[in-house]
Amino acid sequence: MTWRRWPVVLHAGVLVLLLAGCAGTVNEESAGEFLDNSMITAKVKSKLIDDPVTSAFSIKVETFKGIVQLSGFISSEKEKTRAEQLVREVEGIKDVKNDLIIKGN
Repeated sequence: MTWRRWPVVLHAGVLVLLLAGCAGTVNEESAGEFLDNSMITAKVKSKLIDDPVTSAFSIKVETFKGIVQLSGFISSEKEKTRAEQLVREVEGIKDVKNDLIIKGN
């Protein structure tokens, strides 16, 4: 290999190391996963706000590796079912964990 090719090889090696550093693990998201999950969360929240059945401000939405978790206190089983239904309509989700709790009267 000639000396003129070393910069190209060096840059390629650095690029490989940087891309490997951006990969997610079981407990951590990559930068791309973080952005994807943020978009999913925003879409879910928007759907909950636009829906007349769900009280969106009582529902916490978290997304990790495409799995959406709903939590919070709501007033009815109908609202719980509707919230999960809305989440499942969002493109890109892998699963929904519906941990919403129906508060007593």
